Amino acid sequence: MVSDLRTPDGPEDMVAEAWSVAPVDVLVNSAGVYPATPFLSLDAGSWDSVLHLNTRAPLLATVALARRAVESGRRASVVNISSGAALRARPGAAPYSTSKAALEMVTKASALELGPYGIRVNAVAPGFVTVNSTANPVTEEYAAAVSGNPLGRRGEPDDIARAVVWIAGEEAAWITGETLRVDGGSSAGAMNLPLHWTPRSMSESGNRDN
Repeated sequence: MVSDLRTPDGPEDMVAEAWSVAPVDVLVNSAGVYPATPFLSLDAGSWDSVLHLNTRAPLLATVALARRAVESGRRASVVNISSGAALRARPGAAPYSTSKAALEMVTKASALELGPYGIRVNAVAPGFVTVNSTANPVTEEYAAAVSGNPLGRRGEPDDIARAVVWIAGEEAAWITGETLRVDGGSSAGAMNLPLHWTPRSMSESGNRDN
């Protein structure tokens, strides 16, 4: 089906149609938009467009699924797709970073309230993934700047898919309210900063202290 998730009724319509075919046990909220908008160019429309799709739509879809699951006595699992931008702001991405930070709190709040009904809610936060998107292309310069990580390679779609399948499944049955960062370790720290001292200067400093 095709549904405009930016509208108030879009998420409900999507879940309702899917449920009419078969009860939904897993919901992956992966739709999103990442426009590059300089801060001084922001207005209410550009802000709402991102927040409505990236944050409000996953919330409303989760509510729509949870109501049906609770009514039918079924367990369910929800996975929200977050981003490393939830932790670190980027130029031109104030709405996007805010939407993903808010989505991670929506994940926690949903997990807290839906856990007693047997509904788990988690998030997966990808690092830079090579997707060759025509909808949201990036330059090689941008990709190189954001893709540095301890494991030394860019992510692939399968890296994210495997994480989603795992956290949605029974192997993660006692995990809820968490954000799994699948980013090659880039959220552990900054890989592209140079050392601000050399091994020799460290040795000399130690000798002086002694």
